[in-house]
Amino acid sequence: MAVSPAQPTAAPQKAPAAPRHPQLEALRTLLPYLWPKGEWDLRARVIASVTCLIVAKLANVYVPILFKQMVDSLGTVAGTTATAAVSVAGVSLGLLLAYGAARVMSQAFAEFRDGIFAKVAQRSIRKVALNTFRHLHSLSLKFHLERQTGGLNRAIERGAKGIEFLLFFILFNVLPTLFEIGLVCIILWTLYDWTFAAVTFLTIAVYIWYSLFVTEWRIKFRREMNESDQSANTKAVDSLLNYETVKYFGNEEHEARRYDVALQAYEKAAVKSRTSLATLNVGQAFIIAAGLVLMMGMAARGTAQGHMTVGDFVLVNAYLIQLYLPLNFLGFVYREIRQSLIDMEAMFALLRVDVEIADAPGAAPLDVTAGEIRFENVEFGYDPRRPILKGVSFTVAPGRKLAIVGPSGAGKSTISRLLYRFYDVGSGRILIDGQDIRNVQQASLRAAIGIVPQDTVLFNDTVAYNIAYGRPGADTAEIENAARLAHIHDFVSALPDGYKTMVGERGLKLSGGEKQRVAIARTILKDPPILLFDEATSALDSHTEREIQDNLAEVAKNHTTLVIAHRLSTIIDADEIIVLDAGRVVERGRHDELLRAEGAYAAMWRRQQEAARREWAAVPAVEVPA
Repeated sequence: MAVSPAQPTAAPQKAPAAPRHPQLEALRTLLPYLWPKGEWDLRARVIASVTCLIVAKLANVYVPILFKQMVDSLGTVAGTTATAAVSVAGVSLGLLLAYGAARVMSQAFAEFRDGIFAKVAQRSIRKVALNTFRHLHSLSLKFHLERQTGGLNRAIERGAKGIEFLLFFILFNVLPTLFEIGLVCIILWTLYDWTFAAVTFLTIAVYIWYSLFVTEWRIKFRREMNESDQSANTKAVDSLLNYETVKYFGNEEHEARRYDVALQAYEKAAVKSRTSLATLNVGQAFIIAAGLVLMMGMAARGTAQGHMTVGDFVLVNAYLIQLYLPLNFLGFVYREIRQSLIDMEAMFALLRVDVEIADAPGAAPLDVTAGEIRFENVEFGYDPRRPILKGVSFTVAPGRKLAIVGPSGAGKSTISRLLYRFYDVGSGRILIDGQDIRNVQQASLRAAIGIVPQDTVLFNDTVAYNIAYGRPGADTAEIENAARLAHIHDFVSALPDGYKTMVGERGLKLSGGEKQRVAIARTILKDPPILLFDEATSALDSHTEREIQDNLAEVAKNHTTLVIAHRLSTIIDADEIIVLDAGRVVERGRHDELLRAEGAYAAMWRRQQEAARREWAAVPAVEVPA
């Protein structure tokens, strides 16, 4: 059935421009997570936590007033032996209980607030991190090749920590403190006159301004410390990772000197940071002391004139100290808030990255009926200025095996990436059973293909987990059967922990051949209709390669198979071989036909056979004892 050329219905869009105020945009992006649509239990928690916050602050503000009343009551009943009210040492029992209750309420409701809001905060952090993680997996291979994976992971980690810090310090520290300052100013204005409120407000305002100003100045020293620390850490890790190389050349002292240079830079920056911190602390103490002296002088004069009491004198002092305490770490909080906003913005910026390879609107799942693969005049280049494939066309019939060979850089592995739709073709089409892969769901496309790549990377988990990754949920018998077909079962069974053996980061505890056989077992377990072997046995010795080739031939029966090969001896049984050179198909045919053609394939075959003969000739003869 003829299929008319189809164009992708969802063209890649340009990434949206970065916002003018990225940190404010990060806060706006976060707000929907704090007030999630349809999740009424979380919304109720937000309301309850805000209510607890208000109650805690009201109780906290009322504590000095009760203390003032107790001080005044002491003066009123001094010298008397009996009062109308029950008292303890001259202080009303009711005032004592109220004072204790207010202090307990202030602390208790603050803890209730944190406990109630914890689920909202952690759910928000989880959803943001999960959405970012999912989005990263939806981005194209091009994006991931251009970015450092460790940097992406750190962006999510730091962004999540930044959200947590902002939620608990801005919502439950900075904003409540500003609310408390306003309440105290209103109380002082109401109880006395505007001058007390003005002095309190100006003292706190100057304190905040000075703290932010000096902290901004100190940031450069902190940055120098961080950069020097990172440099020292990088040099140390790099040196220790290359321990053997250091020993080979006797460069222990050279490495120590390099490390010490970075440590000296850190030492200088740390001294500057510490001395500047002393400047900040002294200045803060001077501002608060000046405010206290002025306030207490005004209160003392009022007390002497008779329109204020000793309790009032205590009250104004208590209020200013009470306001000062939560601001004591303002420099640290300001610096961390700035860094948290930057980290949040970096994480949310990842969410704004365009999904370059996306499913077309209304894309249907791939319907694999026979498994025919067809490349029609495919052209592609990772960079438009440097084309890789130039009009490549071929067909892999259902259940048949096609091999692709050619020199390095010819475009062989690019074909596998296009088939998986890690990239979209520049022009032409790739069809599976007549369906343009740009118009089907990517998940269904990749589910239909099993690949054994040239460079196998395993998860830092058990052997069983890595084999079962081909079909999560497979039982032990299925995993072991796949391992037998890949000729790795005996090796794994002989390990002390068997299939529970940890393979290490990126599978470094296994040899190249062992990793490759795990990858083969993983694909065998997946059992897709289309198989793709990209230099699948390149890391194996000749004996093991022959064993696995026999098993792969058995596994590939009734599967459409595409083999990208370097060793021509592994694909002599292919139904068709195409030879790529500089992105074009220069030859095609069966093995015997291509040898008779005396073209590029035949030349490659002769070179590999000659190399194999030289390798065998270099093996010393083994003397047999008489």
